[in-house]
Amino acid sequence: MAEPSLAVRRKSRPGSVSKRSRAPVQPSAVCSPVARKRLSSGGEGPPAETPCSNESEEDMFGDHDSFYGNDSLLAEVDDIEKKYLQDKNKNIKVAGEIIIGNQSGIHQKKQDNFSNSENTVVLKADKEDAFQMNENDTVDSNQELTESILDDLPSSQLLYFEKMRELSSGSRISPVSERRNKCVNFSLDEIRSPSFCPDTEHRNRPTDFSSESKCDLFKTETLKDHLKSAMTGNAKAQTLQVSKTKQLKEAVLSEEICVARKTIESSSVDIGPFYGLPSKVKDLFRQFRGIEMLYEWQHDCLMLESLQQRKNLIYSLPTSGGKTLVAEIIILQELLCRQKDVLMILPYVAIVQEKVRGLSSFGIELGFLVEEYAGSKGRFPPIKRRIKKSLYIATIEKGHALVNSLIETERIDDLGLVVVDELHMLGEGSRGATLEITLAKILYTSKNTQIIGMSATLNNVGDLQKFLQAEYYTNNFRPVELKEYVKIRDSIYAVDSKTENGFTFSRLLNFKYSSNLEKADPDHIIALVTEVIPKYSCLIFCPTKKNCENVASMLCKYLKKEFRAHREKEKQDLIKNLENIGNGSVCPILKQTVPFGIAYHHSGLTNDERKSIEEAYSTGVLCLLACTATLAAGVNLPARRVILRAPYVANDFLKKNQYKQMIGRAGRAGIDSAGESILIVQEKDKHLVQDLVNSPLENCYSSLLLELTKGMQSLLLSLVGLKIAVTHEEVNNFMCSTLLGIQQQLLSKEKSLSEIIKDGLENLIEKGLLKGRICEKDHNSECTLTITPLGKATYKGSIDLAYCNLLYRELKKGLEGLILESNLHLLYLATPYDMTSNCSPDWMIYLKQFNQLSAAEQKVVDIVGVPESFITKKASGQAIRKELEEFWVYKALLTELTKKLTYCVKTELIPLMEVAGVLEVRAKQLYDAGYKTLAHLANANPETLVKVIEHLSRSQAKQIVSSAKMLLSEKAEALQEEVEELLKVPTDIPGTC
Repeated sequence: MAEPSLAVRRKSRPGSVSKRSRAPVQPSAVCSPVARKRLSSGGEGPPAETPCSNESEEDMFGDHDSFYGNDSLLAEVDDIEKKYLQDKNKNIKVAGEIIIGNQSGIHQKKQDNFSNSENTVVLKADKEDAFQMNENDTVDSNQELTESILDDLPSSQLLYFEKMRELSSGSRISPVSERRNKCVNFSLDEIRSPSFCPDTEHRNRPTDFSSESKCDLFKTETLKDHLKSAMTGNAKAQTLQVSKTKQLKEAVLSEEICVARKTIESSSVDIGPFYGLPSKVKDLFRQFRGIEMLYEWQHDCLMLESLQQRKNLIYSLPTSGGKTLVAEIIILQELLCRQKDVLMILPYVAIVQEKVRGLSSFGIELGFLVEEYAGSKGRFPPIKRRIKKSLYIATIEKGHALVNSLIETERIDDLGLVVVDELHMLGEGSRGATLEITLAKILYTSKNTQIIGMSATLNNVGDLQKFLQAEYYTNNFRPVELKEYVKIRDSIYAVDSKTENGFTFSRLLNFKYSSNLEKADPDHIIALVTEVIPKYSCLIFCPTKKNCENVASMLCKYLKKEFRAHREKEKQDLIKNLENIGNGSVCPILKQTVPFGIAYHHSGLTNDERKSIEEAYSTGVLCLLACTATLAAGVNLPARRVILRAPYVANDFLKKNQYKQMIGRAGRAGIDSAGESILIVQEKDKHLVQDLVNSPLENCYSSLLLELTKGMQSLLLSLVGLKIAVTHEEVNNFMCSTLLGIQQQLLSKEKSLSEIIKDGLENLIEKGLLKGRICEKDHNSECTLTITPLGKATYKGSIDLAYCNLLYRELKKGLEGLILESNLHLLYLATPYDMTSNCSPDWMIYLKQFNQLSAAEQKVVDIVGVPESFITKKASGQAIRKELEEFWVYKALLTELTKKLTYCVKTELIPLMEVAGVLEVRAKQLYDAGYKTLAHLANANPETLVKVIEHLSRSQAKQIVSSAKMLLSEKAEALQEEVEELLKVPTDIPGTC
């Protein structure tokens, strides 16, 4: 029979009144926050067994009631017991409750008997399980007395009374008592456990005592002996090492997440309140994103059996279909329910920064960290968190470096999920090769990491499924209908794949052009844009940056003055903001175009300028952007109408996936009923455009062979360096699992994959990056490949193998005479080699600048090999990691230089610049207003920020505070982890077993 326990009620708040009758405790209440608050604070282990005789145990107190030697209390208790038994000539049942309380809690009728004692012993009666009392004593008084006295018990003393309850209780236990017993036995350790869930069952241990020994013990032991035994139990009881309040708070916070985790891990169809997540997540999506409900396809995708079974998944939908929301829900499931870290790979720095800002507020509310890995940000390897989990949001290159560091430190299994946006980039040059390498390493080294890939433009999905071992889901859903048009001369044709030539005549442009206007705007762009602006928004994609500026400028010259009146004050504020960003100056073209609600958007803008223009466009202050193709795959800036200025990107004819991405920006969900795209075509390109709009999407092919030094050879070097594969045979096995391995018959017709691998390894050995011999079969250790120090520095620094030896020579030469009077020498060494190919300086200006250098700086120029007589040497170099010990000096020097180059601001502004959404001008405003540290921003009131910071919207203020809180939390977590690591006792201390 299960051993009964004692139901314990803690002390009520002052002024509370104990009630006689209470509602029965529901079983589910066992784990509710209310029930947990009533738990005993006793030791974590079970109470020690009470011996059948006091003689078998050492008497710790003797005749005294404490170690102070005072016997007054025990003597009084003895007298009270004798007097009480004389006055009450009643039979006493064995199953009694002994309850210790305060003198103030005693009923008035008993005050005379107990007036001299600080702690009073009362024998409470009940017909079934207590001592019988005088019938004149009211039941109400007894109930109130019992609960009042129980409240004052020290928690450790309850251990003794629980055992006495076990010894004295009969076989009948009331339902309420049973439920309370469960509450008492609910271990605090289990509340602290991450796997704690409310429906956990707890069973009592069987007792070793017979019924006869119980009776004998009760008859022979006096109340004095009982009290002494209780005190002995108190003295021996263990004290909780962790705050009970902290434990209970952790339990309340983790309860709903645990329910969701159990649901996800089970095969049940019922997936919980919000796709296996706490209902709070749904509220946060409504609060932060305005999302009330999911699209039908999103629900179907999240309910896929493959996702429930944690299989890899590729899903494809048109641009603006809501792909990212599905990925975010899956990410939250991994972070909160499965308690694993997540890596999200995005194509561009701007998108990474936007996503970090968007998810930081979720991290703060739900208790996970959002870490940015883009530009100069990111730590390798990442800090290992013991409590909170991390969401790493990274560019392709940073994501690769992050995965390398996790493999090297044997922490790749900590990564539960990898999400890749724009999966079609696998086929795009060196960046595609890097993405393929990253995913192949994850697939090969971790069997527990799930991969989710998404894209709007996928064709040969079968190859990608084999590579990623993934299921596939697709849907043609768009929240807003997209209408595609092509403009030839002044006629507009609808794209119609059912017709023979793919076009159907739609209408003629109705806009009167003067002869001068016809010359300035032969493509009728003004006619197309004035049909939608300023009421609606419009994007014009141009082939080049210069063309963007020319189109924006041309439009303003011929637009009516009425366009200036639309939101005029906000446009003036935007110009002032751009002037502040430019330290008093602003681009003349922007100064001309912004009053008309028009601006250009390309890589020539500074980060501050780009953010200001994007924000003005999103809020409707600007109604038209002339932009390059990079915006199509960049930040989310939809429009009512999208115009493609020409079917070219720079000098290359448009690809189908580029075309789809651009026109996918047309139509804003919740705002527009339809979106329009218009491609302007010259007569000479008509047949090419017909093929373009009616052809399928391009296939995605591996770029490892096309990018030898950044692709194949880089992969082979890192495989050996990370010890993923250290023999020719192991490398072959790995390569067969890559996208190249799957497509080898299509891509490598001249040589077999094995021959390509062998050539690559031999090349690395010749360069001094690898050591060893290449054997067809690995029969002995001599065939094992190892990496050299230079090879290790090369792959860990993500250095192009084409330049690694040149960089080594430059750094070696720099050590002979590094000049630190200015940063010029370090800048030279830190300049990436691949940037020099884009540099076409005006040599007269170059010479003029050289003559303005100081003597020390001219010496630098001479040292690096650029004589004054012939200034033609290209700037070259590369960022360096301290993998080669001989270059230790560069680590300290380049760390500070990197910070300065990253933000290009005064030192005091750098902490503010680390906050997402804070750029140079905003950092100066915040600093001048007294917000000088990260802590100031994290604890700022958004409403106050709006009042004291000029041109700061309420949403921006909330975003800044949210980002600062997340960053501060990350830094605090990192310091805490460092402290715990320092205090950890080493396991390999000499002289210990």
